[in-house]
Amino acid sequence: MAEHYKPVKYKAWEMSLEERFQEVYPPLSERDATVEANRCLFCYDAPCMDACPTHIDIPTFIKKIATGNVKGSARTILESNLLGATCARVCPVQELCEGACVLEHDHKPIAIGRLQRYATDYAIEKNIKFFEKGKPNGKKVAIVGAGPAGLSCAGELAKLGFDVTIYERQKLAGGLDTYGIVVFREPIEVSLREVKMIEELGVTVKTGITVGRDVPFEDLIEKNDAVFVAIGLGDVPNMEIPGENLPGVHDGLEFIAETKTQPLNTIKFGKRVAIIGAGNTAIDAATIARRLGAERVNMIYRRSEAEMTAYHFEYEFALGEGVSFMFLTQPIEVVGNGRVEGLKCIRMDLGAPDQSGRRAPVPVANSEFIVECDMVIKAIGQKKHTDVMQKLATFGVQETKGYIAVDTTTNRTANPKIFAGGDCVRSIGEASTVMAVQDGKIAARAIHEQLVGKGELAASIS
Repeated sequence: MAEHYKPVKYKAWEMSLEERFQEVYPPLSERDATVEANRCLFCYDAPCMDACPTHIDIPTFIKKIATGNVKGSARTILESNLLGATCARVCPVQELCEGACVLEHDHKPIAIGRLQRYATDYAIEKNIKFFEKGKPNGKKVAIVGAGPAGLSCAGELAKLGFDVTIYERQKLAGGLDTYGIVVFREPIEVSLREVKMIEELGVTVKTGITVGRDVPFEDLIEKNDAVFVAIGLGDVPNMEIPGENLPGVHDGLEFIAETKTQPLNTIKFGKRVAIIGAGNTAIDAATIARRLGAERVNMIYRRSEAEMTAYHFEYEFALGEGVSFMFLTQPIEVVGNGRVEGLKCIRMDLGAPDQSGRRAPVPVANSEFIVECDMVIKAIGQKKHTDVMQKLATFGVQETKGYIAVDTTTNRTANPKIFAGGDCVRSIGEASTVMAVQDGKIAARAIHEQLVGKGELAASIS
């Protein structure tokens, strides 16, 4: 069996529940931030800037921290990325800016993410407002979805004078930043503060409203000059195996959301937890289960370590939390009498590459076995919003592999009045908060150019 179990020094009984769910990395002190900022070489052709999807002027914001101008540093960050505080916490910096740092190989990369958090947290704590609503231009835009793409687009448009209304089906705005990112990476307060910042720019945020049910798409398109669709993706799909409706089987995203919206001591968890999947959501669910107090957490994945979709640093983080991995293992039945008692699996080999380019898993005959567990969490991706796609198709919007098809230079769909961004357009490449933020910026620029013209375009939208 391809299982790797790494005992760790994680001693949950030595920490309170609240302490276990504090942010993994503590904030930098003024001294530590200054010392770290002064390590930067301030490269002229900084590769870290090219690696940042939102093109934050990283050398400049670090230089300002080094010289004690923390307020100016925060402004530099937010001019390129209104959700800079979230991205400072959740960006895969090892794969982006810090991975491109010229000090990566000879020393250690500059801690760009933590410096960005230092500057943006300073602005939040001081309640500094850098931007104001632009002079009204008489144009109205409706945005469907209050996740990072929707908020980014709304904020940039508000700065340019648009009358913007966001429609969000959830009770709270913020999308996955609010509900789907593990609390010890981003506390919910950070996301909600960014929502408030967007509202302070004059954006109207209407929550608890599902477009297509409570508000017809026809009304949005008829009554607005443009519509930006940023609906993300849906729930975790079914595994299509017997027993998956037994009590004790949970949706990974819902499990994560509980830690953001409910008291930690009210969240139910098992002693032996099986996580199905090996992406970043699966890693989050696994580490949450461990920190809640689960004695044993097994992540079960049908391919090998090499095909995991989770970032490598996330994999190492999970190992450090005492999470076990069972590779080349496919669940085929949830077993139990009235509730989950185990997970029946079959061993797999890898065959020829499939359409994804990864080697396809092939069952090994007569290799079934039972993994004992009292809780199963499925984290095998997210459904696409097929009902919304079908509705948008009536307006001429096209799709690619179930995602909304857009011109990537403008994020405009085949209907010139409808734009889209975020996870719902990410048919190829990695989906992430920072990519969604950039989608919002691109769409805001294109909407402005289409409705107002290039002459008054804010330089910050780049």
